[in-house]
Amino acid sequence: MTSDLTRQEAVREAATAAVPAALADLGNLVRIPSVAFPGFDPAQVQRSAEAVKALVEATGLFDSVRIADAEIPEAAEPTTLGERGMPAVLATRAAKNGRPTILLYAHHDVQPVGDESLWESPPFEPTVRDGRLYGRGAADDKAGVMAHIGALRAFSEAVGDDFDLGVALFIEGEEEAGSRSFAQFLSDHADALRADVIVVADSGNWDSKTPALTVSLRGNTRFTLRVRTLEHASHSGMFGGAVPDAMMATVKLLSTLWDETGAVAVEGLTVRDAETPEYTEETLRDEAGLPDGVGPIGTGTILSRIWNKPSITVTGIDAPSVANASNTLSPEISVVISARIAPGQDARDAYAAIEAHLRAHAPFGAQLEFSHQDYGNPFLVDTSGWAVADAREVLGEAYGVDPVDMGVGGSIPFIADLVREFPGAQILVTGVEDPHARAHSPNESLHLDTFRNALVAEALLLEKLDGRTL
Repeated sequence: MTSDLTRQEAVREAATAAVPAALADLGNLVRIPSVAFPGFDPAQVQRSAEAVKALVEATGLFDSVRIADAEIPEAAEPTTLGERGMPAVLATRAAKNGRPTILLYAHHDVQPVGDESLWESPPFEPTVRDGRLYGRGAADDKAGVMAHIGALRAFSEAVGDDFDLGVALFIEGEEEAGSRSFAQFLSDHADALRADVIVVADSGNWDSKTPALTVSLRGNTRFTLRVRTLEHASHSGMFGGAVPDAMMATVKLLSTLWDETGAVAVEGLTVRDAETPEYTEETLRDEAGLPDGVGPIGTGTILSRIWNKPSITVTGIDAPSVANASNTLSPEISVVISARIAPGQDARDAYAAIEAHLRAHAPFGAQLEFSHQDYGNPFLVDTSGWAVADAREVLGEAYGVDPVDMGVGGSIPFIADLVREFPGAQILVTGVEDPHARAHSPNESLHLDTFRNALVAEALLLEKLDGRTL
């Protein structure tokens, strides 16, 4: 027992010492604008993959380290530009002496910057202010990449590089852009990725001091809706009042998606019945940025609205801009609708319910066209396995606070692919974010103490699994 405790302490000390180097490497990764969305430079995603590969190779721990991609399944000609997924980094090390294999997942692509004028410092220049590292990808999810690499460095520093634990590392390059080739990538590399435990470092924590395991995730469906009421634009003075324009029809149609409280009012969308922890409106206002006078929407406990009920958001609209406004009746309007789906409902069933609702409520006989549908199923973690118990233990040791099991209103659709491809694996959804990380928003940041504790926790998890015989 004494030797075990000494080894754990050695890992903990090595992990704490590894944090500055991990943060320096994180800063270098943040400087690479690796946006995988169409219209952005794919060479930057390739550059980011090469930088991650070099960091992984430098650990000297893997039998194989390579950059790989996969065909996007819908592509008819995979050699055509854009018909293959973005580059991922794949590394493998075989287990020995009956030890388990752990798969460590994160992603190196990032969200677009958005309106750069809203950033207080350049988005691709890592900047430390008030205990936080600011920059696009600093939290989501290049910090996840460096938590994995930093933990591996610390673990091998403490125990030597001849350990028995099997390790696979999968650093994806297109998660923010929809993981279009993810399922095919898993199929192509199933043998390399097969593991007993999968750590998905792409979620968050209860707060900056309290760790969490994410045990439920809402699913999502996203699609484009075109509303058409006229064959061509017409003069608003000559025909307004008698002819329905597409903007009017769109506004009236979209308003039917919610009731007077702001809750979703679409028949066929389900709700999960589950208790939620205490969470106040004051906390919601602080974490979400609700101004004075603007009230929350929906009914029930706040966390039930975020974790266990559906939501619908209009995330984009193609319509005449304010600068280009004229006295014209618009013939057609297009919007992007993003819906979050309660755990327990299939994403395609949810989409079908929303489409049926919109068709049934189309005003004035407006013509509707649906396209670009995406689907991601929700997920519930089986918390009965030994890996969850091990994860809870090391999180408590690293943070000095017992972890919380929490749900997340967002979605990680590819987890359903992991479950389908590796049904025997235990999945741990962890992360380095806190509620003020502002992932996907201007001024994204990483809480430095949270990053340190997350790295220490993962190093302790590696040590614990290396001592477990299957």
